[in-house]
Amino acid sequence: MSPEAKWNILQMEEKITKILASVVHEPEHHFGRPFTTPYKIADEFQRMYPKDFSALGKEIGGEGIGQHHSLAQYIANQLSRRILDKSINTIEGRFLYRGNRVSLKNSSNGQEILSSGQSSDLSIFRLKDENGGDIYQ
Repeated sequence: MSPEAKWNILQMEEKITKILASVVHEPEHHFGRPFTTPYKIADEFQRMYPKDFSALGKEIGGEGIGQHHSLAQYIANQLSRRILDKSINTIEGRFLYRGNRVSLKNSSNGQEILSSGQSSDLSIFRLKDENGGDIYQ
C-alpha cells in the first residue's frame, strides 16, 4: 500500500491536527502557537493511536534506529507535500536552522530520542492561527 493510501485510510491529517491542537500555548501571545517537531508528533501519535501506530510499521525515528524512513520522517514528508499542494491549509511548516545545533533530545516512554540528520535543517509544524492565516504573511 502506498504512503498516500495509508495516510488517507488512517485519517492521518485529522489525527495530526488533534495532536497539534493539544499543544499547550498562550492564545494571546503575539508569536501564536508553538511549533512542534515531527518527533514529538510521532511520539504523541504512538501514545494516542497505538493501533494505527502498529499498522504503519515504523519506529518513531531518531538517530541510530537503522531505518531511512521513520514515522517522524513519514509525517514530515507527507505534511510538507500536502502543505505545498495546498491539500492541507490548516497546518504550516517551517525549518529550525541547523547552525550550531548539536542535537535535539526528545523523550518517548522514558527513552531519549536524538534527532537525526544533523546536516540538514529540522522541519517543524503547527496549526495556523485561529483565523486560518499564517501570522507571518
